[in-house]
Amino acid sequence: MQQTMWKLENTIKNYTWGSLDSMALLFGIKNPNQQPMAEMWMGAHPLGCSVAVTADNHKVKLDELITTNPLAILGENTLEHFHGLPYLFKILAANKALSIQVHPTRTKAKLGFDRENKLGIDLNSPLRNYKDPNHKPELIYALTPFKAMNSFRPIDEIITLFDQVNITTISDELQQLQQNRNPDQLKSFFQALLSLSSEQKQQAISQLLASIKSRTDEPYLTVQTLAQEYPNDIGIFMPLILNVIELQPGQAMFLYAETPHAYLQGTGLEVMASSDNVLRAGLTPKHIDIPELIKNTHFNSVPLQQLTTKPIINQNKTDFPIPVADFKFEIIQSDNQSRSEPVTSPQILFCIKGDITIKTPTQSLTLTTGESAFIAYDTKNYSYSGTGILAKVAN
Repeated sequence: MQQTMWKLENTIKNYTWGSLDSMALLFGIKNPNQQPMAEMWMGAHPLGCSVAVTADNHKVKLDELITTNPLAILGENTLEHFHGLPYLFKILAANKALSIQVHPTRTKAKLGFDRENKLGIDLNSPLRNYKDPNHKPELIYALTPFKAMNSFRPIDEIITLFDQVNITTISDELQQLQQNRNPDQLKSFFQALLSLSSEQKQQAISQLLASIKSRTDEPYLTVQTLAQEYPNDIGIFMPLILNVIELQPGQAMFLYAETPHAYLQGTGLEVMASSDNVLRAGLTPKHIDIPELIKNTHFNSVPLQQLTTKPIINQNKTDFPIPVADFKFEIIQSDNQSRSEPVTSPQILFCIKGDITIKTPTQSLTLTTGESAFIAYDTKNYSYSGTGILAKVAN
């Protein structure tokens, strides 16, 4: 294979929650139509496949490029275990909250996908829960202060926060949780909140907002913001139930399967397994399947201080270890010194900052701020030099 490294042209997703200017300010990515720019996808996902630019300026979709020579591009291990590029890499720029969601385990995803196929539910149906048979672990790396919700708070915290507001609609359920502070009762409390009738939901939301009208502390400020963005949505209760965290630039957080979470505001780099399986729990006009959501949620509490991923720093590299094989994420600080980098799986490099030249004995390409490249397994090794910062995703 003559060429083993390609610059990428990537798809921008213009979701309503996206930012008008974050990608432009950070990376110089133009926004000529002034639409919200929510995500830039780097990878071979069919809903937003990158385009590889060849040495003679020919353009080919990344999934088609991989198909032409899968063994050389993916390597035997990746091809055997994943049958394709196992990850999707994104810039994510949130100007307002995304839906609260849970992702299934691989086992439950396969069961759910097969079941919905047998039921004849169209893949594009709004009632569809499972779009593929894969799990969707994720990691988010903050480029700006990045606010999110992740995992259930300790039950004592939940009770304290609800004690400070007067929600008569769910007082019985709260009392049960006070008397039985365990995951099973938290499950019952969570399910009861999501299952309120339309009238009960309106009453509960009105009571909550009236109780916190003069509050200027967290998590009540987050509740107030969500109420403006998603009025009459049961998701505005979630800051009292889930941890609210603000990652600082350079911090990262892994999102486990069956764990409720939502991105609220900020720009980061997101890496995930190549899947589109989402079960929603609020902050959305889309379908919420409460029984299926509950089946795919574990109700263990996680203290706030345990949510960030502890980095491993080795010379000029910062690695964020995660418990899945689908992807690895690393930040590389480059200076004028030339350094060698082995290639043991297909890689995507994204230039966060600066000008960095990637070289093999037969190829050379330079990435500037906001640019990305795909590196095939057959590259085996490359050197990089120049001043800047790279994000590297491999598996």
